[in-house]
Amino acid sequence: MSTMPPQFPLEIRSALRRASSTVYLHRSISTVTTTPSFRHRTTLLRPRAFSSSSVKLPTKPSLCTADELHYVSVPNTDWRLALWRYLPPPQAPTRNHPLLLLSGVGTNAIGYDLSPGCSFARHMSGQGFETWILEVRGAGLSTRVSDLKDVEESAHELSNQIESTARAAAGKETCSDEKQTTDIMDSSAPAPASDVSVVGEASAWDESQLVARLTSTFMSLSERLSGFLSEGQSVFMSAKLFDKIAMLVDDTQLYERFNDIRSKLLSLIESKQNSGLVNQVRDLAQRLVNLFDDGQRSVSPPLIDLQERLTATIEDFQKQLDLIVKYDWDFDHYLEEDVPAAIEYVRAQSKPKDGKLFAIGHSMGGILLYAMLSRCAFEGREPSVAAVATLASSVDYTTSNSALKLLIPLANPAEALSVPVVPLGALLAAAFPLSTRPPYVLSWLNDLISSTDMMHPEMLEKLVLNNFCTIPAKLLIQLTTAFREGGLRDRSGKFYYKDHLPRTSVPVLALAGDRDLICPPAAVEDTVKLFPENLVTYKLLGEPDGPHYAHYDLVGGRLAVEQVYPCITEFLSHHDSA
Repeated sequence: MSTMPPQFPLEIRSALRRASSTVYLHRSISTVTTTPSFRHRTTLLRPRAFSSSSVKLPTKPSLCTADELHYVSVPNTDWRLALWRYLPPPQAPTRNHPLLLLSGVGTNAIGYDLSPGCSFARHMSGQGFETWILEVRGAGLSTRVSDLKDVEESAHELSNQIESTARAAAGKETCSDEKQTTDIMDSSAPAPASDVSVVGEASAWDESQLVARLTSTFMSLSERLSGFLSEGQSVFMSAKLFDKIAMLVDDTQLYERFNDIRSKLLSLIESKQNSGLVNQVRDLAQRLVNLFDDGQRSVSPPLIDLQERLTATIEDFQKQLDLIVKYDWDFDHYLEEDVPAAIEYVRAQSKPKDGKLFAIGHSMGGILLYAMLSRCAFEGREPSVAAVATLASSVDYTTSNSALKLLIPLANPAEALSVPVVPLGALLAAAFPLSTRPPYVLSWLNDLISSTDMMHPEMLEKLVLNNFCTIPAKLLIQLTTAFREGGLRDRSGKFYYKDHLPRTSVPVLALAGDRDLICPPAAVEDTVKLFPENLVTYKLLGEPDGPHYAHYDLVGGRLAVEQVYPCITEFLSHHDSA
């Protein structure tokens, strides 16, 4: 079995810094409107309540292979979460509880339904369970629109986006965004300067427009991006912007003037005063623009393209701020908002007699179920699930040798602001050819997903190219608390989810794969030990001489239908009749 190279964290860190901007080419449907004002754009993303709560699409997009596609609104947000519904065939046994499936971090519903012959969702509906797959915010066909009537159009556009990107990555067609992506990924390529017009050999810029843009950016930082940044984060981002600008005038006679402007702007941004702040910031922005104008005209030797480079720097920084606002959620948002909204909707649609569901979670999906049980036990609430099965999940990875420990250095507040998103889908799609074709320089990536010969090649390709999404750094930061003493915590850092699992009353089936490098058996076992013995069942999949199970083999491996699915069906059937 191949192992990961020691430079893995550095490779990933470099890739993330270069790739984070590419998410602007994806998942932008109905979420960000191009306007001159950043302040206006953030307003579009702020939560608001809606009276309508759900919709069933009359026409499913081609990506969705379920029987039906539903959307449920998350209260007080613009998010419409996709729910894939699989109806049991007439000959299937009658069941008392519907089944909700939760996916892993940065993944969509496709992992549960790769093909008719490799579909956990379709298999479970065939066993009589009305099966639903939830796509949390930011995943798959879930979308952010202000009106339910816009959901269908957004769903079809997202579907086309995901499918065309996958075909392009597989070399089956040229993606329309391919050239743009290449340009953005190339750090040497100059960013477009929309405020610059070239006339003959002379370069002229719209000074007033750039002053307005700088003023808007500095004001948004002063106002903490309308609540998206803490005071410390706002100061960090402000200093980062000035460091980038300082590089343009370093070692010139302009540097002292620039430092004076920088210190005054930073002081204003850090201050809490409101009276006259806009005018003061605008005046300093004008001075900054004038300084760069002088650098272009009078400094000897002249600073070539200085104005254009300032414009490009501001545009790139603006994109980073947009990403921070657009991907502003963490694990607790899923736990407290997305999953409850889905559960209530499924209960209303399926009407189980006892008002409860079965739930199965893979990877982070299972962690969400553990966290939900912990919250219910702590608050003394009756859980809305009758039984739970988790696949490759744990709330405490401290004693295990999980490969994800290598990502911990990336998950600190400074890195989250520098790289506000992890474009997992784009990174895996780019790496896939190098992991499956000679000279197989990234073949170790395959071991993170599937053990040797456990997934059909076409299923592995579909999984890698279609199943993964972009991950907010805020989500990654919270999940990495599972690798620290005490295990996974809430966003405040004060609530430890493992502490209250011993008090749960819900039966749990926990499955682990013997070659799972992401969630090793030791991690699963550490969580299993927390439950009352009469309520928990643990099973390790894999044999010393094979077959072996890696992270996704429990769901989509070629032997899962024979060795994994029956185990889950038996467990749920027992508690369904009970």
